[in-house]
Amino acid sequence: MGEAGGTGRDGSEGGEAGRLPRLELDQLLDELQVRIDAARGTQNRIHSLLEAVLSVGRELDLPHVLRRIVESAVVLVDAEYGALGVVEGDRLAEFLTVGVTEDEVAAIGHLPSGHGILGELIRHPEPLRLTEIADHAASYGFPPHHPPMHTFLGVPIRVRDEVFGNLYLTQKRGGGTFDAEDETVLNTLAVAAGVAIENARLYKAARDRQRWVEANTDIIAGLLSGADEMDVLERIVRHARAIVGADLAAVGLPADDGTDLRVMIAVGTDADDHRGLVLPRDGSFMGAAMAAGEPITTEEVQKDPRVAAGPPRFGGLGPTVAVPMVTDEGVRGAVLLSRAEQAAPFTEAETTPLQTFAGQAALALQLAERRRAAEQLTVLEDRDRIARDLHDLAIQRLFATGMTLQSTLRFVDHPEANERLLRAVDDLDETIKIIRSTIFGLRVADGEHRPQGLRARAAAGVEEAGRNLGFTPVLHMEGLLDTDVPPATADDAVAVLTEALSNTARHARASAADVTLVASDGRLTVTVTDNGRGIPERAPRSGLDNLAARARRLGGHFEAGAAPQGGTRLTWSVPLGS
Repeated sequence: MGEAGGTGRDGSEGGEAGRLPRLELDQLLDELQVRIDAARGTQNRIHSLLEAVLSVGRELDLPHVLRRIVESAVVLVDAEYGALGVVEGDRLAEFLTVGVTEDEVAAIGHLPSGHGILGELIRHPEPLRLTEIADHAASYGFPPHHPPMHTFLGVPIRVRDEVFGNLYLTQKRGGGTFDAEDETVLNTLAVAAGVAIENARLYKAARDRQRWVEANTDIIAGLLSGADEMDVLERIVRHARAIVGADLAAVGLPADDGTDLRVMIAVGTDADDHRGLVLPRDGSFMGAAMAAGEPITTEEVQKDPRVAAGPPRFGGLGPTVAVPMVTDEGVRGAVLLSRAEQAAPFTEAETTPLQTFAGQAALALQLAERRRAAEQLTVLEDRDRIARDLHDLAIQRLFATGMTLQSTLRFVDHPEANERLLRAVDDLDETIKIIRSTIFGLRVADGEHRPQGLRARAAAGVEEAGRNLGFTPVLHMEGLLDTDVPPATADDAVAVLTEALSNTARHARASAADVTLVASDGRLTVTVTDNGRGIPERAPRSGLDNLAARARRLGGHFEAGAAPQGGTRLTWSVPLGS
């Protein structure tokens, strides 16, 4: 019994002792599994971080790099929302978001500029972790329609010693909070992001230098080939717009009076609202750059006080730069470039090569002027030669022929033949008068020594208008314009010609124009025809009314209508006796 009883006790005690080690072993196994899972999770996170670093480092285009950084950050710390803010001074110049839909962005309105918690990280570029955003002293709430956000993790991104921007992560998934490990992972990504951003900047700088070199080569080729200056200017504008990523590009040149600025070329967003505008220098952005003699920039051109003159024309545009076109002879005009609202502002790295490029534009104008001067000198020399030939050869021969016919009259007895000879002599006299008028017109080019006739003034007016039009109109002149047209009427005719061609430059969008001046049958008729878009129904009539008033004052008439082949025809006709 004793053995039986002892056996029973030994069996009972042995069973309890067996269960205790088994329980401890299960606990150890569970704890080991937890640690294995944790190690596996850490390993997976390290792999994810390495993949993110490699992914960010593979990109070379800066916008793509920034987008890849914020997308990787959201995944690494398991956040619902992420953003990357590019810092300029004490504010946010760019703001990229992940997790916020386009409809939510539109409902929120303007993106943040760097206040509240975002501004706190700008003022103090150190990692910041919050369990509740609203509890921080710098927080002052969200705008209407903004998604609810509570937990927050932010770290700065440094490029060498410069704070490029900040990474902002909110709303840890699953309702948790961001921990120290999240902060470490994000800091590591920020370091890799800084290297990737620097590489992207260097790549962009090298690519832009190459593009500027190619553009300069194209411009120099155009200049050396003798291309029209407006064609060269348009090449300059298109190259500059493409290289700096502008939405609008324009060139303004001094108007005829020198106090105003005429927008000669405009390409891009709403270019038609700018092309042909005449603006005062004081009150226009390009005029301000010409006055400063150096590039000027603004981040919101619609609100800039330097844009005070002219109609509203910068809708949808924001960052803008204007660069003066400078040569050793002074400022020749200005180049303007604008980007869309909320786009990145123009940096010094972008405006510096623009100065050189604008100098190319000024050089194009300078070379064109000197080329015209050389051509004008050649024309004047030809005029003098033609005038001498007409005077020494043609007039003398006609005069001799007239004398011969007059001496022949006494040998002609038939009345009808006698009358015909007299008419022939009169025709020769009239021809001599016309040739002398032509000689006079050819020799009155030097206005400093004698007053210019209507022919020379009309030719000069057409040539000057060609600078604003981008092409030179065809000029036809008939009759004794320099001898039969009274000075006062000639002054009105030149004013009419100038106003008509100015209207063509501002409104017609024409590629060709014809100008005709005819003095015949006691009347002077000035006709200007272009192949443009015609006269819009609601176009201002003040300029046309002025032309009509000049005609009425001299007892003549004025007509404005469609040309037979499309475009516009203006006809101004007055009696020569006025």
